[in-house]
This record gives sequence, structure tokens and C-alpha cells, in this order.
Amino acid sequence: MFKTKNPNPMFENVSDVMPQELNELMQSGAKIKLVDVRQPEEFTGELGHIDGAELLVLDQLSEKFQKLNPAEDIVLICKSGGRSAKAASFLSDQGFKKVFNMKGGMLAWNDLGFPTTHS
Repeated sequence: MFKTKNPNPMFENVSDVMPQELNELMQSGAKIKLVDVRQPEEFTGELGHIDGAELLVLDQLSEKFQKLNPAEDIVLICKSGGRSAKAASFLSDQGFKKVFNMKGGMLAWNDLGFPTTHS
């Protein structure tokens, strides 16, 4: 699905995808599960979040990942891409095959002027 998929430099079992491609795929109606792993105050704070993203704080991922569907394409998101890459690595270790890290996180998303919500 992702043409911009590249190996993450920190986690060998994680692929990064570019926010531009994610935005294009979402606009075209592609079914992608967005999981934001930041803290609640970050999710609704200055950078906002991508509409439709589910907040699943990184610290709670090990207890709550079972509610995610391993058959779905899942893109993990954080502020800059570090925590989400860690989350993607964790999910990959749990047997998820279609998990991706959004490179650059919400900083990159905002720099590109893509829409966000704060509620």
C-alpha cells in the first residue's frame, strides 16, 4: 500500500512512511487505522492530532494492544516519530504485520499544513 515505505533507522522491524503519502491515501478513502501514542495533553494540545486517530498512550500499549486488529493497516503517530517507531516495533514483536511509523510525526504533519483537530 505504501510506496514511500523505508526501513526505520532505529528499529529493524519497523517501516517508516511519509506523511504526504498518508494524507493522500486518507483523502482517497484508503482504510488505515491511525494510532496516536502521545499523552492526552499532547493529543489535544498545540500540534493537535489527525482526525480519526485513536489515542493509545505508549505507556499503556502493552496492556491495550489486543483491542487493535492485526489484519488492519496501522500507522502509529507521535510528536516527532520516535515514540511511534517504538510502538510499531512493539506491535511487530506481537505479530502485527502491517504496522508503520509516520516519519516526522505531528511536527512534520503540521509543517506540511495538513488538517488537524484539537478535540
